Amino acid sequence: MAGTWRRWVWVGVAALMGVTGCRTAGSAARPDGAASPRHEVEFEPVTVTGDLELERLNDEELFAGGTSAFAAEDYKQAARYFGRLADFHPKSSHRREALYNAGLAHQRLKEWEEAYQRFSELADAATGQGDALAAAFRVAETQYQMERFEDAVALLQVLAGRKDLPPARRLEAQVQLGICELESGRREQAEASLRKALSDYEALDDKDLVDDYYPAQAHFFVGEIYRLHYEEVALEPLKGSDALAKDLNYKAELLLSAQGHYLRSIRVGNGYWATASGTQIGTMYETMYNQMVNSPAPPELTGDEVGIYRQELRKKIRVLLTKSINVYERTLEAAERIGSQNAFVDRTRESLRKVKELLLADADAETDAEAEPPPPPVSKPHS
Repeated sequence: MAGTWRRWVWVGVAALMGVTGCRTAGSAARPDGAASPRHEVEFEPVTVTGDLELERLNDEELFAGGTSAFAAEDYKQAARYFGRLADFHPKSSHRREALYNAGLAHQRLKEWEEAYQRFSELADAATGQGDALAAAFRVAETQYQMERFEDAVALLQVLAGRKDLPPARRLEAQVQLGICELESGRREQAEASLRKALSDYEALDDKDLVDDYYPAQAHFFVGEIYRLHYEEVALEPLKGSDALAKDLNYKAELLLSAQGHYLRSIRVGNGYWATASGTQIGTMYETMYNQMVNSPAPPELTGDEVGIYRQELRKKIRVLLTKSINVYERTLEAAERIGSQNAFVDRTRESLRKVKELLLADADAETDAEAEPPPPPVSKPHS
């Protein structure tokens, strides 16, 4: 309940400054020149603390209440109890843990600024261990969520450069660094960071020391870099057939490069990123289809040439749709096999349905075109 907590703080500050009552005194002139009657209004003195309901609890009771609320997934209550302990019991043996847990509770509520404040008090990116190290990673996460990407990059560079971290923690910092660099618009640096992370992972003698989440995530985001390049290549038939062919080939190369990294992510075997990668592959084929089917013919084509162009285009479109369907179906099969259920799975099901409809519509359009009788010959006027 971060908003309520902030309001109580401001009221408490007012009380500490001596605003315990309010008095209006003096006289104001009336229109007839006479003095208005003097009124005095008295209020009872009030003392306000951060949370009246929790004021009577000691640090042990607050810690127990916060722990119980967190276990019950009542994160608003957990944030209240842990926050009260951290703010009003600075010498408690539970304070550091309460700070961290308060940050976690705010994080679960997506109250990123409040989470950031709690974690920041604990975090030590340069030398920290235990909760100080964990809090540093959490600070970077909250900065990412608040789109403070440059701040997150600076912190993660410190973490990624620490030689004393175990391989799993260092790889996590390297991958998150690459993602934040990508979000800040530095694609080349992001790709270098992600490839460095993957190189370090491949060099490990015992890869079981590292959760498969992070190498899979690294491959996925290298794929994302190439997907972004792919999406920026516009197919513009009005530039002419030669330029169109060149752009189409380049776009296809970028699609295959992105697909290769997504497939590497799938092969790592992490369910979440495997599903996400399959979804992105299918989406790229789908966007390629949309661009091709909605583009006009190159301007230098005329008459029968336009018809031939459309026939060849339909063949390529059918290939793209078929590939997209195959990828989507394989992605869903893999997700069902490992019991994965997330937003990517739902998106994949919807995309599969849509692409199948497009393929049927394309087949119907081709049938109609073949059934349509050719136009009658134009008769020459008699001389």
